[in-house]
Order: sequence, then structure tokens, then C-alpha cells
Amino acid sequence: MNMLTSPFEQFQIISIIPLSIGNFNISFTNSSLFMLIVVAAISGLFVFSLYEATLIPREWQSVAELSYLFILGLIREQIGDAGYKYLPLIFTTFMFLLTSNLLGMIPYTFTVTSHIIVTFGLALSIFIGIQIVAGIHHGWHFFSFFLPQGAPLALAPFLVLIEIMSYTFRVFSLAIRLFANMMSGHTLLKILAGFSWTMLSVGGFLYVLSVVPLLIIFALTGLELAIAFLQAYVFTILVCIYLNDSIHLH
Repeated sequence: MNMLTSPFEQFQIISIIPLSIGNFNISFTNSSLFMLIVVAAISGLFVFSLYEATLIPREWQSVAELSYLFILGLIREQIGDAGYKYLPLIFTTFMFLLTSNLLGMIPYTFTVTSHIIVTFGLALSIFIGIQIVAGIHHGWHFFSFFLPQGAPLALAPFLVLIEIMSYTFRVFSLAIRLFANMMSGHTLLKILAGFSWTMLSVGGFLYVLSVVPLLIIFALTGLELAIAFLQAYVFTILVCIYLNDSIHLH
């Protein structure tokens, strides 16, 4: 397939600054670049919004404060008072995912959350952190989480195995859900854009019909913007739920 017309061209990792240590490739890529842009955009937003903050918030100050209150409310509902100490982690995760998803909607940019290695790395690191939190709160007693109360002792080995598999699958669930939604949506938009361009190039009656995929693209773009927020929200709320389980052993 010609990569110039491939809908998967937008997901290609391009090395900007080639670097390697032995057999390990640690090159600075377009994915790395856009991660830095996302971090810079978030930092710039809050510095600009909260610089010389006023009692009556201005437009951008309201955006910063509302995003903070949104995550604060989410933590209060899902974890309770014990979750407030994890606000920096949860808030940063939400803002990074939301900004990455929205930035990827701009033409000729790169969506870092459309790569499974990024979403899996983020999900795995958070999952490991949650296990550390569980160990701090409960020690060895945390393993009772994998054996439901009142379960017959004879079924314990099977139940524990099933619970452990279900528990570890949380990492893949977090990673795959975000990656699959972002990749499939961007691919569909690129395919429809290709259809529209081909019909415009052919001319004639197809030139008139090319407006159909264009209208679908506009509708899907609105849907993709909603999905960009929804996927960041779902990822964040699941992290809160898993963190709540590790703290309260629900």
C-alpha cells in the first residue's frame, strides 16, 4: 500500500533525532515531540490562567479552576477524603490525556494516545503505583481482595486464579480502550477524507457527491471531540475506582 495515501500514515513514528545505546533505540521521535508539546501546553495554560488570579475569575482562569474542581469532585465521589492526596496524579493524568486527544484532532499533528505503547506504558505505571499504595495501606492483607468472602474453601484456588486474572486485565483494559478508540476514529476520518478527495479529483457527478463524505466528516469530527473528552474521563474514573479498591479493599 502506498504510504502517501494510507490512512495509517498518520500513526507512523518518525525519528527526529536518532539516538541509540547498544541495541536500544532511544531516538527523539514525533511522538516524543508532541508529548513535550502537550506538557508545555498544559503548563502554559495554567501559568497564563492563574497568573495574577482575581477573586472573580476571568475566562481562562475559569477554565483552570473548573477543570480542577471537576477532578476534585470525581475523587470525592469515587474515593472519598482518602483520595485527596492523590489529586496531583489523577489531575495530571486527566489533563495529559485530554490535551493529547484534543491536540491530535488538529490536522497534521500527531495523536500520542493512538499508540498502544503509550497507553499501555501509562496504564502499567499507574497500576504498579496502585499496588504500592495497596501494600502501604494493607500489607499482606491486600491479598484477601482476591478471595470473595464466604466462598467455599474447595473453590478457593480457582476463584483466586480468576480474580487475579481479572485484576491484572485492568492494565490491558485501560490501555486498549483508549488506544483503540483514538486510532479507529482518526482512521475513519482519514478514509472518508480520502474518499471525498478522490471524488473531487474524478469530477462530473462524483464531484457533486463528494459533499456527502465531507458532511459525514464534519459530523464525525464533532463526535471525535466528544470521544476525546470521554476517553480521558473514562480512563481517569477507572483509575479512581482501582485506587479506591486498593485503599478500601472493595
